[in-house]
Amino acid sequence: MLAANWRCNEGELDLVLGGPGEASYVFCEVKARSSSSFGTGLDAVTVLKQRRVRRLAVRWLAERRTRSERARKSFRPLRFDVAAVSVGTEGELVVEVLEGSF
Repeated sequence: MLAANWRCNEGELDLVLGGPGEASYVFCEVKARSSSSFGTGLDAVTVLKQRRVRRLAVRWLAERRTRSERARKSFRPLRFDVAAVSVGTEGELVVEVLEGSF
């Protein structure tokens, strides 16, 4: 994990994953719901939220790119995931991850 709850004046990234040996950076939006009355956590990531996460990812990358990445002018692929956390029928936590969701 590279960052958790990274904040700037434009908003927050929940999780940034992908260490030096990884092929890509993963930006994961986490949504928790105690019930599905208003939809699932996956439903909560609207187009507006997707745009914000993309914008924050660009800012995070601009601040964190390594010197060698800048020198090579290389970029790792980006992936945007959503993790939905909910409570199961027996009170257990259920985590559903949708990789490459946007």
